Amino acid sequence: QVQLAESGGGSVQEGGSLRLSCAASGRTFSAYILGWFRQAPGKDREVVAAINSGGGGIRYAAAVKGRFIISKDNAKNTVALQMNSLKPEDTAVYYCTFDHDRRTETISTRSVNYWGKGTLVTVSS
Repeated sequence: QVQLAESGGGSVQEGGSLRLSCAASGRTFSAYILGWFRQAPGKDREVVAAINSGGGGIRYAAAVKGRFIISKDNAKNTVALQMNSLKPEDTAVYYCTFDHDRRTETISTRSVNYWGKGTLVTVSS
């Protein structure tokens, strides 16, 4: 099994920045995807960004492309989400995810194998 622990959530003004981090532990696999999902009040959980085990495959939701950056640090066993130019519509609980797959294009709530507990991000106007 894989354990995921998010941190870095909080409140920020519109246009500000916030950085989320996720520490992964437990069994490792040769092929996997680390990702970030979010769920806003009254909305379905959706993928925000994902990165494959090699680091060369990256996916961003259209709503965050150009503003968010996903990265991972193999030495520290973490994945981060740098969020810039935040908007009120970015307000949501953000979840770190682990998926036994190779393609970031196909990651979804149904494919995710492990979920973090979530961290709340609130963007005020």
